[in-house]
Amino acid sequence: MRDGASLMTDLRPLQVPSGIEGLAELRAGNLGVRIASTRSEVDAALALRYRIFFEEMGATPDPATRRTQRDQDAYDAVADHLLVIDHEIGPGPEGVVGTYRLIQQAGADAIGCFYSATEYDIAPITGFPGQILELGRSCVDARYRGRAVMQLLWRGIAAYVFHHQIELLFGCASLTGTDPDALATELTYLYGHHLAPPALRPRARRERYIDMRRLDPAHIDPRRANQMLPPLIKGYLRVGAFVGDGAVVDSQFNTTDVAIIVKTDMITDKYFRHYERQSRDLPD
Repeated sequence: MRDGASLMTDLRPLQVPSGIEGLAELRAGNLGVRIASTRSEVDAALALRYRIFFEEMGATPDPATRRTQRDQDAYDAVADHLLVIDHEIGPGPEGVVGTYRLIQQAGADAIGCFYSATEYDIAPITGFPGQILELGRSCVDARYRGRAVMQLLWRGIAAYVFHHQIELLFGCASLTGTDPDALATELTYLYGHHLAPPALRPRARRERYIDMRRLDPAHIDPRRANQMLPPLIKGYLRVGAFVGDGAVVDSQFNTTDVAIIVKTDMITDKYFRHYERQSRDLPD
């Protein structure tokens, strides 16, 4: 699911970031997950994002986006692009069926801030003493949406986190629709059950702040509320995610966004243990 609106200013030529050596493709049958290694693979990810966000989900493109049929902003040139590839279609850009955008501190510094800072005060996150990583622009082709692809994406994120010694993941995740009252159950549940501790809690920017406490928590069935959440947000919660204070309405993309925070030391997923064992087994 998309993480926020496009920034179509200060566009830089797309490139393949360096510093990703050692991350081999991970396979599950005909599907593989790896970091984009060519300009054409990055372009395929941008085209996939356009098809899903604008053609399928009804976001409103600006003239440049409509002309190029690419969901592109300034951050794409400084990000690593995680790809799911269907090798039955092809091993390169023609096979891209899923993507995630990963931005490290150096990339954000090149732009001036992380993308999430356009919606949230993320000072508690940027002040974190360890390595941080912003996740966003996640989407999967409709024919491939299911647990297998999401698990493969998380395997890729796990490998990336271990390789780069990331300690904190964050980003924005979206609920469909721009009426907070229509999303009252989900927002109230997230605030009441998954609010980040103060030391890590971003807050929606004052001019965009939407109070998430829209219902009496006593009237909410937590299990039902969780089931109402989009799959991406449920996936984050399963690995121990917190949410920030306040939602943000994104009219261009017809979404209501929430901030997501995950400390990687909270994640006990088998993939992280796998990469730790793999590292210990490597010869000196």
